[in-house]
Amino acid sequence: MRLTHGIAAILFVSLIGVGQANAQCSGNTGTCNTTLGTSVTIGALVKLDMSASTMTLTPPTADQVDIGALVADAGPTFTIKANRSWTMNIKSGNAANWTYVGTSGGVKPIGHLTWANAVAGAYTAITAVDAVFTSGAASTSGTAAAVFFKTTYPAGFTNAANAPGVYSMPVVFTLTAP
Repeated sequence: MRLTHGIAAILFVSLIGVGQANAQCSGNTGTCNTTLGTSVTIGALVKLDMSASTMTLTPPTADQVDIGALVADAGPTFTIKANRSWTMNIKSGNAANWTYVGTSGGVKPIGHLTWANAVAGAYTAITAVDAVFTSGAASTSGTAAAVFFKTTYPAGFTNAANAPGVYSMPVVFTLTAP
């Protein structure tokens, strides 16, 4: 048994010596070259700049609440840079309703905020699930994008979605380059 361990140890030391010898250099001409193999892995890289991190939506007027209305607002603009194709998603950070602060029992569903990526585009009600906002190819100089909102105010002064108070909701934009 000892002989087997001894032979294994000699082979192990010999293999280590061979590996180290490959990294050594000697020469009788005053010059010695050796080569180092190098590598780097660059993953999918993305960069997202947003023009503002908060915004105040336009409140409705009494006439708009009386008949029901959609109130339009231009949101922030984005510059998207990536080293490969990418997708930017949008969703609400709230599950069902806007966060309400007040004493009048306000309840405003998140779907009362609609979005589009063009001012004259088709507006979609925001949900708590990612929806594709825009996508593109790799870009060094940056791809520009903008978001536009319309907030629904249903008809009626007694509607809980129109109760006085402060309504807020995080809107989450996620940029990925899978």
